Amino acid sequence: MKLARAIHFDESDMNVFHSPARTGEWCISGGFEFSNWTQADLTGKARQAFANGWLGVETFGRVTFVAVTQVEPAEFEVLKTALAQHFVQMYGAPSLEAALHVADDELRHMADLCDDQDPNTLLTVARELTDAGVKEGFRIIEPRDAGLDQFAIHGSLDE
Repeated sequence: MKLARAIHFDESDMNVFHSPARTGEWCISGGFEFSNWTQADLTGKARQAFANGWLGVETFGRVTFVAVTQVEPAEFEVLKTALAQHFVQMYGAPSLEAALHVADDELRHMADLCDDQDPNTLLTVARELTDAGVKEGFRIIEPRDAGLDQFAIHGSLDE
């Protein structure tokens, strides 16, 4: 099974999100966080999180880019429990047991998005607020093969 980890190309996420995700942490869409938002909620850093932030499942911070990679079954279960605990603590789920099913659904949604992608494929999310609720779209940026000449150092060892 595949999921995606937070990736940073520069420090911009540290400036645009209230709470940035940690590089390498597992991420999901996290669109549920915005389910009851209105246009009035879409200002400043909150707007940035809404517009294109993935949700880290360890820090519950946001990140702009994620990269697809393999997840082990034991890691998946740890993530599911952490997400379920988040649902209890932050959203008032009645119990951990009740929240585990929803956490599993959220993680499997992300796994479905990642499973047909090659490792290191980058993903972005874009959201908009519609009359029917939050609409999410995903962009896939395929990894490119790097040529050896991009990494080779030319010269002589005798110098």
